Amino acid sequence: MNKTKVAILGAGFITDIHMESYHRFIPEADVVACYARNPEKAKAFAEKYHIAQWFDDIDKLLAESGCEVVDICLPNYLHAEATIKAAKAGKHVIIEKPLAITLEEADEMIAVCKANNVKLMYAEELCFAPKYERARHLVKEGAVGEIYMLKQGEKHSGPHSDWFYDINFSGGGVIMDMGCHALGWFRWMLDNAQPKSVYASMSTVLHKGRTKGEDNSVIIVEFENGVTAVAENSWAKHGGMDDRCEIHGLGGVIYADLFMGNAAVTYSRDGYGYAMEKSDTTQGWSFTIFEEAFNQGYPHELKHFIDCVQNNKTPLVTGEDGRAVLELIYAVYASAGAGKKIELPFSAKIDKPVNLWLNNK
Repeated sequence: MNKTKVAILGAGFITDIHMESYHRFIPEADVVACYARNPEKAKAFAEKYHIAQWFDDIDKLLAESGCEVVDICLPNYLHAEATIKAAKAGKHVIIEKPLAITLEEADEMIAVCKANNVKLMYAEELCFAPKYERARHLVKEGAVGEIYMLKQGEKHSGPHSDWFYDINFSGGGVIMDMGCHALGWFRWMLDNAQPKSVYASMSTVLHKGRTKGEDNSVIIVEFENGVTAVAENSWAKHGGMDDRCEIHGLGGVIYADLFMGNAAVTYSRDGYGYAMEKSDTTQGWSFTIFEEAFNQGYPHELKHFIDCVQNNKTPLVTGEDGRAVLELIYAVYASAGAGKKIELPFSAKIDKPVNLWLNNK
């Protein structure tokens, strides 16, 4: 089998999920190198996953690893720099959400990848999650008639890594972390229909002492085709990850639940090992998830991206899609800051999206 050589950047939670996906589901890929800013973490990650080469210098990795694809699982503020370096080195790029911190960064990433004839593949896993994809195909079959409303929510009690809470590294709070999933999925469901306006409300309710960013939000997006979409995102919800959607049509409705709806409902007096992402206890009743990475769509998206590289296909989700989501994120923060509906298209000169809210609170 012709294997595509991949270098993975990062050594945190999402990198573990990508590695599980490569090892279990994508024999077409060979992860030949890894990178972390901390050399001890890079070495430990390489040993954990039996990766032949590890680096604490991206330039050295690009020059010496022999990789064809760079899979970027780094903090948000490093996305643009890593993407641009990889593209200039002739490497295809898989980039975790959000695409970048600013629209200027996003535009440069897209332009540099095009100039160097490499693919920029935006890793929005909800576009590949099996249950969500089944729901989308039901819509295409006419199962629920004309769509008039979409709802999507992703909630838990807060991220694993400290950098998420620092707006200088993340660019914002829960919207930069999780709201981008809903906004990307709305566009995916509606065949990239143009958004007309955004209205948003957000606050910091649980993590006031830890972040200046928002940890709870509600977003309403109106699309030019008449569909209303509602996103609910939170870092303040206890009890583990909650990820679900609703599709409302004139002829029916679809509900899809990626975690609790896929779990074995368990009662344990003393507790046990692992239940689901962000669950802080397994005592009492819990939702015991199985095939977590698979259900969220990570293997499917990464397998698709490797196929795009091997067979020179256009990715289903691209850098341009990531850029469109980032524009919506700008409008979301601007709406919450101004307390009014924001019309699309929208842009602003800022160093991070959350300032559109913080500077107008």
